[in-house]
Amino acid sequence: MSTVTAPPVNSSRGEAIASSSKSKQHTRFLPIREFLRQSMLARLGFAFAMLLILGALLAPWIAHYSPTVQNLPTRLESPSRAHWFGTDELGRDTFARTLYGARVSLLVAISVVCGCGLTGLVLGMLAGYAGGWFDRVVNLLLINAFLSFPGILLAIAFAAFLGPGIGKVILALVITGWAGYARLARAQVLKVKELEFILAARSLGASHARILAKHLLPNILQPVLIQATIGMAGAILAESTLSFLGLGVLAPVPSWGSMLNDARSHLFDAPHMVIFPALAVMLAVLAFNLLGDAWRDWLDPRTRSQMAALELTR
Repeated sequence: MSTVTAPPVNSSRGEAIASSSKSKQHTRFLPIREFLRQSMLARLGFAFAMLLILGALLAPWIAHYSPTVQNLPTRLESPSRAHWFGTDELGRDTFARTLYGARVSLLVAISVVCGCGLTGLVLGMLAGYAGGWFDRVVNLLLINAFLSFPGILLAIAFAAFLGPGIGKVILALVITGWAGYARLARAQVLKVKELEFILAARSLGASHARILAKHLLPNILQPVLIQATIGMAGAILAESTLSFLGLGVLAPVPSWGSMLNDARSHLFDAPHMVIFPALAVMLAVLAFNLLGDAWRDWLDPRTRSQMAALELTR
């Protein structure tokens, strides 16, 4: 009776497989590293954005005080060890209110960008792909009508009509902000739908839904995502403006705009009430603007080739 012996284990092959898996895991992080290496603006925007996100997520553990608890004996205190950013006119800790205000701003910005992006992307794609009377109605009557008004004034009008509240602020900003995304998506679809691979998909009998989802959407998504990154900054600024005017988040929920509104009467005797919320708004808007500009340069093949040529000449 003959015995079958197992072939020897090829250790070199196992090591090669393990090393290849490690290299694949390593290459997953290369795009992020390349993005951060491209310029100082990308690193600054990424650092500010991560600081904002971490501060908002870790606010209950970072802040030593509640953002809504009043302590009148300590009102209008200057920055100190006990209160890093000082206190407001009701004795509330400004540092805690600034951190929790970042939560409100990020929630509004993400919700508004998602709502505007999805609405504008769907309408713009359908208008650009269908053409005809539907394109004229969407482009001339809807997109141009919304873009003809100043965005912040239209948002103030809708917010005043709907009333204050974080949900109503998000709805007002989505209603007034979708048109820019729709125009961008429509323009991209008009450019891409006449290319050869779309004509080939049509000739092979692909349905309209498949062409839109499988062929057009992946090829027009890049500029829409770049606009969404920059739109985060606009949404934060719009929410702060509405809260400053009393049309945004209801008290006692902390918001950067409402904090600036409360600090108007104490501009000279307690300037810290203005400085720190204003710096928070400025850094948040600057972070997403820098991220959007850096991402646009990184995704542009011409700019990336120029950057690669500069790296080789150094």
